[in-house]
Amino acid sequence: MKTLWKRASALLLVLLFVLTACGGAASSSAAPASSAAPASSESPASSEGPAAEPVTVRIAGLKGPTTMGMVKLIEDAAAGTTANRYEFLLAGTADEVTPKLMQGELDLAAVPANLASVLYNKTEGAIRLVAVNTLGVLYVVDTTGEVASLSDLKGKTLYATGKGATPEYTLRYLLQQNGIDPDTDLTIEFKSEPTEVVAMLKQGGGVAMLPQPFVTVADTQVEGLKVALDLTAEWDKLGLDSSVITGVLIGRADFLEANPDAVDAFLQEYEASTRYTNEHPAEAAALIEAAGIVAKAAIAEKAIPACNITFLAGEPMKKAVSGYLAVLFEQNPASVGGKLPADNFYYPN
Repeated sequence: MKTLWKRASALLLVLLFVLTACGGAASSSAAPASSAAPASSESPASSEGPAAEPVTVRIAGLKGPTTMGMVKLIEDAAAGTTANRYEFLLAGTADEVTPKLMQGELDLAAVPANLASVLYNKTEGAIRLVAVNTLGVLYVVDTTGEVASLSDLKGKTLYATGKGATPEYTLRYLLQQNGIDPDTDLTIEFKSEPTEVVAMLKQGGGVAMLPQPFVTVADTQVEGLKVALDLTAEWDKLGLDSSVITGVLIGRADFLEANPDAVDAFLQEYEASTRYTNEHPAEAAALIEAAGIVAKAAIAEKAIPACNITFLAGEPMKKAVSGYLAVLFEQNPASVGGKLPADNFYYPN
């Protein structure tokens, strides 16, 4: 009897073990099934592929309108909310930027429009045009009350900056198209910095060509100063199939070709930043002052509407820039580097 009881007890234990094991197996197989669908939908091996690694983009800007549209992007980059990592260098002149770009220490740079073509030709296509960031910013200001048209500049001394760059070429072309010889009908006295021109106007008055935001600076310091001519409007009166282009964004061709997704993301953020500057001048002006682009936010805020800050890329960029460069080439081939750039100058191409 005892033996029979032992056997029955042993059989009962075996049955309990089998039932417990089966129950456990059922539980463990059900658990992964419940999480399998969500896991596969977020898996790096999905059809969309893994997310691209952020790229570090080194960007240079000049202190002035050509970088004023970039300030929201500068702020977002500092906060770490941009698609890629952006490192910014702010410079006083293009001469500080060009060597670094040519030596591969920069990837993108905001420079005068004609310099983009010069560098393209000099490097045999190693520099490409990426976007337009600034249209016309030049104005003729006057304390005499005698200037109401370009023809009124005859016989006068005009103080200006930008010799050998877009300001000089734009001025000379406009004068010629209005029947004025820039070499004999007036005296153009070039200064190295707009601040020198403002100082001269402050001391003795006169007539000058100044870019924004220095027009606004002069307006706060020079008694009796008036904006006599908007040179962008004077250009538009000629009915040309082009625009005045002051500033553009260029990049190294090897960087652009190696990082198309990063460049596209940057351009989207850059366009949004430009729009922010135009639509929120007070907030953008505070960022402009903080970045050291313009000394005072009040000046920047007042100047923004007259700076023609813009964003053009692709075909609109090509149309605007090619027409402007053609005008400069006709006037002085050296101003664009000796020849007009080929189609691959315009990114993407």
